[in-house]
This record gives sequence, C-alpha cells and structure tokens, in this order.
Amino acid sequence: MSTIISLFMKKRILHMIWCVPILITLGCTTDQTKDSSENGDTGDSDTNTIGISNNPNFTGRELSGDAKSERVYNPEDRMSETFGKEFDDPATLLSKRVIYFGYDEIDVAPEYQSIISAHANYLAKNRKVTVILEGHTDERGSREYNLALGERRAQSVRQMMQLNVSPNQIEVVSYGEERPSAIGHDEASWQQNRRVEIIYRRK
Repeated sequence: MSTIISLFMKKRILHMIWCVPILITLGCTTDQTKDSSENGDTGDSDTNTIGISNNPNFTGRELSGDAKSERVYNPEDRMSETFGKEFDDPATLLSKRVIYFGYDEIDVAPEYQSIISAHANYLAKNRKVTVILEGHTDERGSREYNLALGERRAQSVRQMMQLNVSPNQIEVVSYGEERPSAIGHDEASWQQNRRVEIIYRRK
C-alpha cells in the first residue's frame, strides 16, 4: 500500500514540475498583451508610415543628399555678393531673371531673347555656376497638362541657352500651376504666372 502511495505522489510532483514553466510563460504573454493594449499599440505600426509619394504636403521636387546643402538663389535675392553687382543693377540684363509667356505658348518672345543671351554668356564665362529653369503656368487646364506645358517652356529657354553653355550647367523643372507668382483669377494674375524663372546656384 505504501508503495502505491509513493508512486502516486511521485507522479503528482512530476506533473506539477512540468506545468509550472507553462503557467509562467502564459502569465508573461498576458502581461505583454495588456501593456501593449494600454499603450495604444495596435501592432503593425509600419504600415501607417507616410512617404513622399502619398504625402499631401508634397508639391514638387525635393533636393536630397548633397543638394540640400546647396544655396539656391531666387530671382528676388540680392546676388551681387556672390555673382556680381550686375545681378542687382536694374539697368542690366542679368538683373532680369523671369521670362514671361503668352497663353498656351512655349515660344520665347523676341523681347526676352537678349535677356536669355546675357545669362548664357555669363554661364559660359563661369563654369562653376549653374541654373535651374523653373517652368510655371496659370491655373487654367488640367494639372498634368500644365506640368507638361511648364516643362516645354523651360526647355525652350534651355535650348536658347545651350548654344554657348554646357548642358551640365542647366537643369529643368516644372511646377505647372502649383507655385503661382500672383494669387488671382483674372488675366492680370495669369500673365504673371505664365513664366520661366532663372534660378542661380553655385556648385
């Protein structure tokens, strides 16, 4: 009889030893799940990451890498300290850095050809200077059409510049209707928005 009781007790003890680790593991798992729930973590957080392609605030080209450290000069900037005093002198052609276009036009008007030529000559003499030609349109037309139209306008200016300038000194980008110069819905505003801006920068 004592032998039977002894065997029974040994089985009970072995059973308890085997069950303890399982109970500890289950308890830890329950605590982790509770902590995650209390912290508002639903698990798959990476799937909520927003990138450039679907960022609602992304409206145009973004500089990356070394390009971010470059200073980009807008047409309104004072540029005499970096590029020469003629850039801030209203009497010179280099101070004029916006080319305007007619409605749905891509051809450069005759009155702007001398301005483009002046900038091309400056670039030819200063190989470490580059420009970005930004093409813009007014608000009429679809977004896709205006992006294409802005690029064609910038390419027209580029073709005139490249007669004397290295292609590596000129970059073309189009913003279409997305960056208006004048906020308005009339012909006076549209005339200001149909343009190519010549943006200077140094390598």
